[in-house]
Amino acid sequence: RIESGLQCRTALRRAMGLVGKRNGVTMAQEIDARYARHQQRLARSSQAQVLRFWDQLDSAERTALLDDLDAVDLDLVDSLIDSHVRGEASQAVPDAIEPPEVFPVEPDINRVGRYADALKRGVSFIRTGKVAALTVAGGQGTRLGFDGPKGAYAISPVKGKSLFELFAEGIAGMQARTGGCIPWYIMTSPGNHDATCAFFDQHNYFGLDRDTVMLFRQGVMPALSRTGEMLLDQPHRLALSPDGHGGTLRALAATGALADMATRGVEFISYFQVDNPLVKPIDPLFIGLVQLEGAEMGAKVIPKNDDFEKVGIVAQVAGSTRVIEYTDLPDALATARDEQGRRRYDAGNIAVHVFRRGFVERLTGSTDGVALPWHRAVKKVPFVDDAGVRVEPDEPNAIKLETFVFDALPLAKKVVVLETRRAEEFSPVKNAAGTDSAETSRRDMIRRAADWLENSGGVVPRRPDGEPDAIIEVSPLLALDATHLRERLGERPTVERGASLYLEP
Repeated sequence: RIESGLQCRTALRRAMGLVGKRNGVTMAQEIDARYARHQQRLARSSQAQVLRFWDQLDSAERTALLDDLDAVDLDLVDSLIDSHVRGEASQAVPDAIEPPEVFPVEPDINRVGRYADALKRGVSFIRTGKVAALTVAGGQGTRLGFDGPKGAYAISPVKGKSLFELFAEGIAGMQARTGGCIPWYIMTSPGNHDATCAFFDQHNYFGLDRDTVMLFRQGVMPALSRTGEMLLDQPHRLALSPDGHGGTLRALAATGALADMATRGVEFISYFQVDNPLVKPIDPLFIGLVQLEGAEMGAKVIPKNDDFEKVGIVAQVAGSTRVIEYTDLPDALATARDEQGRRRYDAGNIAVHVFRRGFVERLTGSTDGVALPWHRAVKKVPFVDDAGVRVEPDEPNAIKLETFVFDALPLAKKVVVLETRRAEEFSPVKNAAGTDSAETSRRDMIRRAADWLENSGGVVPRRPDGEPDAIIEVSPLLALDATHLRERLGERPTVERGASLYLEP
């Protein structure tokens, strides 16, 4: 269910009544009726083992188990067991792969006018309320040593702003720049939804209108044994996990978020994931190019750092655009070069997309549901054995199923692939240390801020290795890119070595 700011607060404060009556029916009677329904459907699917501890559970635990079962599409699970659990659905890489047509960062002489037209159109769509932001934010900060939703993780180098706050300020900055209103849809997971609601409430939605921020839950899939049985995480809880970022599209439809977009007049959805503090939540040029080219979906890409960087590549296969995961790309293709000695397959996917709302409606409107392929992953999943003891496996023991949002690309009638600069728009926070960590992301935020400031006429001290010798942060409320900072910056500051500088309106 989609929840606005007010609804989120109400949900947080709602007590869960386990006694009393509802329309003359006691809670115990309601639990019994729900149990009977699930018992029948589980028996048909040969999954009745998940109810084996029922007689040992109290009312609260029984309700929790029934709630978990309500969240599972058992017909879907049944349909995937033979192909993806007991067997392995083929994910073979096609024989004929070509690089995609890519719109370059800077237009060539033949595209200057088209880029200008696209930018103008994109700004117009934002100004007239036709663009929404969509953040996939179901992750926890566990790998970062942080107990909470990943979006609440403090990342900015001077002020310690959270990822959510940076995105909120990016949206607010674009609203101020264009005069438009940008609704923001945030997909949470069942595990972090309430904490995310509380975080936004605690921070007063970072100054955004609460009625324009909508939070909705991602769908889940059960972890399955290698023989296809749903596993229990506790005697009264299924072992559930989010259904992948491809589940965003299904959740948009199922929660009413997509219908809400239609009511608001949204035509374009700007999709990004929560772990990238450099992302542009809304890019007028990108949106304008998708519209101008008559595309249903867009994908941003960057050149890879090296042949084996762990990013999927966008490619052209049999007339359609698709992403090939780095784990599936043969070494011969990863190292292939063209006639000029450039990497042939170099369009690295950074999980930044634009969707037409109508395209998402088409994908989610069929009776068969979203037509994205399912992927299997063999994982170590703790489970409860027949004695009710929770087992921590030493080896991978279970199958998790998920879908990927980029698998919508080949279903689009046309796709725009736009190259961007890594230094400007991509530095994810995934790991506690090393590559793609908080340390490298903050470094890249400082680098970008220093480049913007120098581009605006400011003076930034540099170390012998060329790195900025200062900690610099630019508020998105002041500027959204280097050109914007040059327009808005008053007196050009001279930064002292070792200083911390925060640029704000």
